[in-house]
Amino acid sequence: MAIEGFSFLDALYQTVTAATTAGFGEINPLGSTGRAFTIVIIILGVIVILYVLTAVMQIAVEGELESILGARRMKSKIEALKDHYILCGFGRVGTEIAREFSTRGVPFVVVESNPEALGRAQAGGHLLLEADATSDAVLREAGIERARGLLAASDSDAGNTFIVLAAKAVRPDLYVVSRAARSESEPRMRRAGADRTISPYSIAGRRMALSALQPLMVEFIDALASGRHEEQILAEIEISEESGLGSRTIEDVMQACRGAVVLAVQRATGAIQVGPSGSSQLAVGDRLIVLGDEAELEAIRPRR
Repeated sequence: MAIEGFSFLDALYQTVTAATTAGFGEINPLGSTGRAFTIVIIILGVIVILYVLTAVMQIAVEGELESILGARRMKSKIEALKDHYILCGFGRVGTEIAREFSTRGVPFVVVESNPEALGRAQAGGHLLLEADATSDAVLREAGIERARGLLAASDSDAGNTFIVLAAKAVRPDLYVVSRAARSESEPRMRRAGADRTISPYSIAGRRMALSALQPLMVEFIDALASGRHEEQILAEIEISEESGLGSRTIEDVMQACRGAVVLAVQRATGAIQVGPSGSSQLAVGDRLIVLGDEAELEAIRPRR
Protein backbone atom coordinates (compact mmCIF):
# COMPACT_ATOMS: atom_id res chain seq x y z
CA MET A 1 0.00 0.00 0.00
CA ALA A 2 2.83 2.43 0.90
CA ILE A 3 5.21 1.50 -1.93
CA GLU A 4 2.95 0.59 -4.87
CA GLY A 5 -0.30 2.29 -3.88
CA PHE A 6 -2.29 -0.98 -3.76
CA SER A 7 -5.65 -1.15 -2.08
CA PHE A 8 -5.78 -2.88 1.32
CA LEU A 9 -7.24 -6.12 -0.07
CA ASP A 10 -4.82 -6.23 -3.02
CA ALA A 11 -1.85 -5.53 -0.76
CA LEU A 12 -2.94 -8.18 1.72
CA TYR A 13 -3.47 -10.74 -1.06
CA GLN A 14 -0.08 -9.98 -2.63
CA THR A 15 1.67 -10.21 0.77
CA VAL A 16 0.02 -13.54 1.72
CA THR A 17 0.84 -15.17 -1.63
CA ALA A 18 4.43 -14.00 -1.32
CA ALA A 19 4.90 -14.97 2.35
CA THR A 20 3.43 -18.46 1.82
CA THR A 21 5.33 -18.87 -1.49
CA ALA A 22 2.03 -19.71 -3.19
CA GLY A 23 3.25 -17.76 -6.24
CA PHE A 24 0.06 -16.73 -8.05
CA GLY A 25 1.84 -13.81 -9.68
CA GLU A 26 1.52 -10.06 -9.40
CA ILE A 27 -1.90 -8.45 -9.16
CA ASN A 28 -0.52 -5.23 -10.60
CA PRO A 29 2.93 -4.63 -12.12
CA LEU A 30 5.54 -4.01 -9.39
CA GLY A 31 8.34 -1.51 -9.50
CA SER A 32 11.92 -2.23 -8.42
CA THR A 33 11.21 -1.21 -4.81
CA GLY A 34 8.05 -3.33 -4.71
CA ARG A 35 9.88 -6.37 -6.07
CA ALA A 36 12.73 -5.93 -3.58
CA PHE A 37 10.16 -5.71 -0.77
CA THR A 38 8.44 -8.88 -2.13
CA ILE A 39 11.77 -10.75 -2.09
CA VAL A 40 12.22 -9.85 1.58
CA ILE A 41 8.69 -11.06 2.36
CA ILE A 42 9.31 -14.39 0.54
CA ILE A 43 12.60 -14.99 2.39
CA LEU A 44 11.06 -14.17 5.75
CA GLY A 45 8.03 -16.35 4.96
CA VAL A 46 10.24 -19.33 4.08
CA ILE A 47 12.28 -18.85 7.28
CA VAL A 48 9.15 -18.70 9.45
CA ILE A 49 7.61 -21.77 7.76
CA LEU A 50 10.81 -23.79 8.16
CA TYR A 51 11.14 -22.74 11.80
CA VAL A 52 7.55 -23.74 12.60
CA LEU A 53 7.88 -27.08 10.81
CA THR A 54 11.18 -27.79 12.59
CA ALA A 55 9.68 -26.96 15.97
CA VAL A 56 6.67 -29.18 15.32
CA MET A 57 8.84 -32.08 14.13
CA GLN A 58 11.14 -31.68 17.12
CA ILE A 59 8.24 -31.82 19.56
CA ALA A 60 6.77 -34.87 17.81
CA VAL A 61 10.08 -36.74 17.58
CA GLU A 62 11.16 -35.96 21.13
CA GLY A 63 7.76 -36.93 22.49
CA GLU A 64 7.78 -40.19 20.55
CA LEU A 65 11.37 -40.91 21.55
CA GLU A 66 10.65 -40.15 25.19
CA SER A 67 7.62 -42.42 25.06
CA ILE A 68 9.64 -45.27 23.52
CA LEU A 69 12.53 -44.88 25.97
CA GLY A 70 10.10 -44.62 28.89
CA ALA A 71 8.34 -47.81 27.82
CA ARG A 72 11.66 -49.61 27.50
CA ARG A 73 12.80 -48.45 30.95
CA MET A 74 9.50 -49.55 32.44
CA LYS A 75 9.75 -52.96 30.75
CA SER A 76 13.32 -53.37 31.98
CA LYS A 77 12.31 -52.59 35.58
CA ILE A 78 9.39 -55.03 35.42
CA GLU A 79 11.63 -57.77 34.02
CA ALA A 80 13.98 -57.25 36.98
CA LEU A 81 11.21 -57.82 39.53
CA LYS A 82 11.16 -60.98 41.61
CA ASP A 83 8.87 -62.09 44.46
CA HIS A 84 6.64 -59.15 43.62
CA TYR A 85 2.87 -58.69 43.44
CA ILE A 86 0.76 -58.04 40.37
CA LEU A 87 -2.00 -55.52 41.05
CA CYS A 88 -4.75 -55.81 38.44
CA GLY A 89 -6.93 -52.72 38.60
CA PHE A 90 -6.20 -49.24 39.93
CA GLY A 91 -9.59 -48.04 41.09
CA ARG A 92 -10.39 -46.99 44.65
CA VAL A 93 -9.43 -50.36 46.10
CA GLY A 94 -6.36 -50.71 43.89
CA THR A 95 -5.17 -47.24 44.89
CA GLU A 96 -5.30 -48.16 48.58
CA ILE A 97 -3.47 -51.42 47.91
CA ALA A 98 -0.74 -49.55 46.05
CA ARG A 99 -0.44 -47.02 48.88
CA GLU A 100 -0.05 -49.81 51.45
CA PHE A 101 2.48 -51.67 49.31
CA SER A 102 4.49 -48.48 48.78
CA THR A 103 4.48 -47.70 52.51
CA ARG A 104 5.78 -51.18 53.31
CA GLY A 105 8.32 -51.20 50.50
CA VAL A 106 6.68 -54.16 48.75
CA PRO A 107 7.54 -54.45 45.02
CA PHE A 108 4.54 -54.56 42.69
CA VAL A 109 3.42 -53.79 39.16
CA VAL A 110 0.05 -52.31 38.18
CA VAL A 111 -1.88 -53.72 35.20
CA GLU A 112 -4.62 -51.36 34.04
CA SER A 113 -6.33 -50.31 30.80
CA ASN A 114 -8.50 -47.39 31.96
CA PRO A 115 -6.91 -44.06 30.84
CA GLU A 116 -7.94 -42.16 33.99
CA ALA A 117 -6.60 -44.87 36.29
CA LEU A 118 -3.42 -45.10 34.21
CA GLY A 119 -2.84 -41.39 34.71
CA ARG A 120 -3.16 -41.73 38.48
CA ALA A 121 -0.87 -44.76 38.58
CA GLN A 122 1.70 -42.96 36.47
CA ALA A 123 1.49 -39.87 38.68
CA GLY A 124 2.14 -42.12 41.68
CA GLY A 125 5.37 -43.37 40.09
CA HIS A 126 4.28 -47.01 40.06
CA LEU A 127 5.53 -49.65 37.65
CA LEU A 128 2.77 -49.91 35.09
CA LEU A 129 1.50 -52.02 32.22
CA GLU A 130 -1.20 -50.52 30.00
CA ALA A 131 -3.02 -53.68 29.04
CA ASP A 132 -5.86 -56.12 29.72
CA ALA A 133 -5.09 -58.23 32.81
CA THR A 134 -7.14 -61.16 31.48
CA SER A 135 -4.53 -61.80 28.77
CA ASP A 136 -2.01 -64.58 29.40
CA ALA A 137 0.66 -62.66 27.47
CA VAL A 138 0.13 -59.56 29.63
CA LEU A 139 0.38 -61.56 32.85
CA ARG A 140 3.63 -63.10 31.63
CA GLU A 141 4.90 -59.63 30.75
CA ALA A 142 4.06 -58.59 34.32
CA GLY A 143 6.30 -61.42 35.54
CA ILE A 144 3.68 -63.86 36.79
CA GLU A 145 6.22 -66.71 36.71
CA ARG A 146 8.37 -64.82 39.25
CA ALA A 147 5.55 -63.18 41.22
CA ARG A 148 4.70 -63.85 44.84
CA GLY A 149 1.01 -63.13 44.43
CA LEU A 150 -1.69 -61.46 42.35
CA LEU A 151 -4.51 -59.16 43.41
CA ALA A 152 -7.59 -58.88 41.20
CA ALA A 153 -8.88 -55.47 42.28
CA SER A 154 -10.85 -54.17 39.32
CA ASP A 155 -14.30 -52.63 39.84
CA SER A 156 -15.99 -55.51 37.99
CA ASP A 157 -16.69 -58.86 39.67
CA ALA A 158 -16.87 -60.53 36.26
CA GLY A 159 -13.56 -58.96 35.29
CA ASN A 160 -11.93 -60.13 38.52
CA THR A 161 -13.23 -63.67 37.94
CA PHE A 162 -11.67 -63.74 34.47
CA ILE A 163 -8.41 -62.36 35.88
CA VAL A 164 -8.32 -65.15 38.47
CA LEU A 165 -9.00 -67.76 35.77
CA ALA A 166 -6.24 -66.36 33.55
CA ALA A 167 -3.73 -66.18 36.41
CA LYS A 168 -4.40 -69.72 37.62
CA ALA A 169 -4.22 -71.05 34.06
CA VAL A 170 -0.73 -69.62 33.65
CA ARG A 171 0.46 -70.46 37.16
CA PRO A 172 -1.79 -72.70 39.28
CA ASP A 173 0.33 -72.38 42.45
CA LEU A 174 0.19 -68.55 42.56
CA TYR A 175 -1.52 -67.01 45.59
CA VAL A 176 -4.45 -64.93 44.29
CA VAL A 177 -6.62 -62.47 46.22
CA SER A 178 -9.77 -61.20 44.52
CA ARG A 179 -12.09 -58.28 45.24
CA ALA A 180 -15.80 -59.18 45.32
CA ALA A 181 -18.32 -56.35 45.42
CA ARG A 182 -21.28 -58.74 45.75
CA SER A 183 -21.48 -61.69 48.12
CA GLU A 184 -22.86 -63.98 45.39
CA SER A 185 -19.67 -63.43 43.38
CA GLU A 186 -17.41 -64.92 46.05
CA PRO A 187 -18.26 -68.61 45.40
CA ARG A 188 -17.67 -68.14 41.67
CA MET A 189 -14.29 -66.54 42.30
CA ARG A 190 -13.27 -69.36 44.64
CA ARG A 191 -14.31 -71.90 42.01
CA ALA A 192 -12.22 -69.95 39.50
CA GLY A 193 -9.23 -70.48 41.79
CA ALA A 194 -9.04 -67.44 44.09
CA ASP A 195 -7.26 -68.31 47.33
CA ARG A 196 -8.94 -65.43 49.15
CA THR A 197 -11.92 -63.21 48.31
CA ILE A 198 -12.39 -59.82 49.92
CA SER A 199 -15.65 -57.85 50.05
CA PRO A 200 -14.85 -54.18 50.79
CA TYR A 201 -18.45 -53.38 51.69
CA SER A 202 -18.88 -56.21 54.22
CA ILE A 203 -15.50 -55.40 55.77
CA ALA A 204 -16.39 -51.71 56.02
CA GLY A 205 -19.76 -52.53 57.62
CA ARG A 206 -18.21 -54.91 60.14
CA ARG A 207 -15.49 -52.38 60.90
CA MET A 208 -17.98 -49.58 61.55
CA ALA A 209 -20.04 -51.81 63.84
CA LEU A 210 -16.96 -52.82 65.83
CA SER A 211 -15.82 -49.19 66.03
CA ALA A 212 -19.11 -48.37 67.72
CA LEU A 213 -19.22 -51.42 69.98
CA GLN A 214 -15.53 -52.06 70.77
CA PRO A 215 -13.46 -49.03 69.74
CA LEU A 216 -10.39 -50.02 71.79
CA MET A 217 -10.17 -53.38 70.06
CA VAL A 218 -10.38 -51.69 66.66
CA GLU A 219 -7.56 -49.31 67.61
CA PHE A 220 -5.44 -52.26 68.74
CA ILE A 221 -6.07 -54.10 65.47
CA ASP A 222 -5.19 -50.94 63.53
CA ALA A 223 -1.93 -50.67 65.44
CA LEU A 224 -1.06 -54.24 64.50
CA ALA A 225 -2.23 -53.98 60.90
CA SER A 226 -0.24 -50.79 60.33
CA GLY A 227 2.88 -52.93 60.46
CA ARG A 228 4.46 -51.12 63.41
CA HIS A 229 3.62 -50.81 67.08
CA GLU A 230 6.28 -48.59 68.63
CA GLU A 231 9.45 -50.63 67.84
CA GLN A 232 7.62 -53.81 66.96
CA ILE A 233 6.17 -55.19 63.76
CA LEU A 234 3.53 -57.76 62.94
CA ALA A 235 5.20 -60.36 60.75
CA GLU A 236 4.33 -63.59 59.00
CA ILE A 237 6.90 -66.40 59.04
CA GLU A 238 6.46 -69.16 56.50
CA ILE A 239 7.63 -72.65 57.41
CA SER A 240 9.00 -73.84 54.09
CA GLU A 241 11.42 -76.56 53.13
CA GLU A 242 14.06 -73.92 52.39
CA SER A 243 13.68 -72.29 55.82
CA GLY A 244 14.67 -75.47 57.66
CA LEU A 245 12.11 -74.69 60.38
CA GLY A 246 9.89 -77.69 59.78
CA SER A 247 9.57 -80.48 62.40
CA ARG A 248 10.58 -78.03 65.14
CA THR A 249 8.49 -76.66 67.99
CA ILE A 250 7.40 -73.03 68.20
CA GLU A 251 9.54 -72.56 71.32
CA ASP A 252 12.58 -73.89 69.50
CA VAL A 253 12.01 -71.65 66.49
CA MET A 254 11.48 -68.53 68.60
CA GLN A 255 14.60 -68.97 70.79
CA ALA A 256 16.41 -66.28 68.81
CA CYS A 257 13.78 -63.66 69.67
CA ARG A 258 12.52 -64.17 73.21
CA GLY A 259 10.72 -60.83 73.19
CA ALA A 260 8.44 -61.82 70.32
CA VAL A 261 4.91 -63.07 70.83
CA VAL A 262 3.40 -65.77 68.63
CA LEU A 263 -0.20 -64.69 68.11
CA ALA A 264 -1.35 -67.52 65.88
CA VAL A 265 -0.32 -70.33 63.58
CA GLN A 266 -2.03 -71.27 60.36
CA ARG A 267 -1.62 -74.91 59.52
CA ALA A 268 -0.99 -76.14 56.00
CA THR A 269 -4.62 -77.30 55.95
CA GLY A 270 -5.81 -73.71 56.43
CA ALA A 271 -6.91 -74.13 60.06
CA ILE A 272 -5.87 -71.25 62.32
CA GLN A 273 -4.82 -71.82 65.92
CA VAL A 274 -4.83 -68.66 68.05
CA GLY A 275 -2.35 -68.43 70.93
CA PRO A 276 -0.58 -71.75 70.27
CA SER A 277 1.59 -73.31 72.97
CA GLY A 278 5.35 -73.31 72.67
CA SER A 279 5.43 -77.09 72.47
CA SER A 280 3.32 -77.12 69.29
CA GLN A 281 5.26 -78.74 66.47
CA LEU A 282 5.50 -76.99 63.14
CA ALA A 283 5.33 -78.57 59.71
CA VAL A 284 6.18 -77.43 56.20
CA GLY A 285 3.36 -75.23 54.92
CA ASP A 286 2.52 -73.72 58.32
CA ARG A 287 2.64 -69.95 58.87
CA LEU A 288 3.36 -68.11 62.12
CA ILE A 289 1.85 -64.71 62.93
CA VAL A 290 4.37 -63.01 65.22
CA LEU A 291 4.57 -59.63 66.98
CA GLY A 292 8.10 -58.65 67.83
CA ASP A 293 11.17 -56.54 67.21
CA GLU A 294 12.12 -56.43 63.53
CA ALA A 295 15.83 -57.04 64.18
CA GLU A 296 15.06 -60.06 66.38
CA LEU A 297 12.67 -61.54 63.84
CA GLU A 298 15.36 -61.21 61.17
CA ALA A 299 17.57 -63.38 63.38
CA ILE A 300 15.37 -66.43 62.83
CA ARG A 301 17.44 -68.66 60.59
CA PRO A 302 17.43 -72.40 59.96
CA ARG A 303 19.85 -74.45 62.03
CA ARG A 304 22.47 -76.47 60.19
